[in-house]
Amino acid sequence: MNLLKSDEYPAIYQDYIETIVGDVKEELIQQVESFPEFIKTIPEELGDFAYAEGKWSVKEILCHILDTERVMAYRALRFARNDMTALASFEQDEFVANGRHNERSFASIIEEFIHLRKSNLILFESFNQHELARKGMASDRLISVRAFIYVIAGHLNHHRIILQERYLKPQEQ
Repeated sequence: MNLLKSDEYPAIYQDYIETIVGDVKEELIQQVESFPEFIKTIPEELGDFAYAEGKWSVKEILCHILDTERVMAYRALRFARNDMTALASFEQDEFVANGRHNERSFASIIEEFIHLRKSNLILFESFNQHELARKGMASDRLISVRAFIYVIAGHLNHHRIILQERYLKPQEQ
């Protein structure tokens, strides 16, 4: 997939997009295996762990990644199908607060991720270059279909880094 142009996405997504160093489709495919393997390294007893008061738990972060991928893929689908209705933002804190994520097992989160990602890969593969270039308004920001694909991959990378640096490292000491 072609590299993104700066006019395809708002600056708020820059940090996510910068985590993609190669082909974004290859990154998405690689994450199907690497992310579940990463989750399997996390001890089940750390699922409810949050490194500070008011921070999400490990399971809440993992499920936030799933929720965000669903929302971004839905937005990409709407714009790819030429539905240019401006899309409202979603309140990620409400999604987490109401998701009952800490009741889930890592195995169920892994299973959901694999199915969700494989489904999205099929969807993204169905988009042609014209559809990928379409832009629409989401959360009051102009963004292309192609950019959503980068955001999905980069958002996962971003939170994996946070998990490694803030949740898992302190436990290793």
